[in-house]
Amino acid sequence: MSEFSVCLVTAPSLPQAKQLARNLLQERLVACVNLVPGVASMYWWEGHLEEAEEVLMILKTRSSLLQSLGQRVRELHPYSVPEFLSWPLGPGSPEYLDWLAAETAQARISEPAG
Repeated sequence: MSEFSVCLVTAPSLPQAKQLARNLLQERLVACVNLVPGVASMYWWEGHLEEAEEVLMILKTRSSLLQSLGQRVRELHPYSVPEFLSWPLGPGSPEYLDWLAAETAQARISEPAG
């Protein structure tokens, strides 16, 4: 497994995406969040084809934080079923990956529920 991962999360608005990003950054669960507004999303929801304009959030983190990160996204997100997808990062700039590791070293990890 790769030491680092990138995650995709969509949010219904830029203010909500910024608030979610701030929380995740303050908790050091991610080192960086890119916000891409104006994403046209089409999807099935509760038997209906839906269309929405959303903000795509691109999160960079340690792979070891994925479970805690996913849990916090579910807790903080306004959607009942938020998108949370991740992929392992391949090789990258050593300086960037060192920075990513340093910025997530003090992550506040929640204990799993149950």
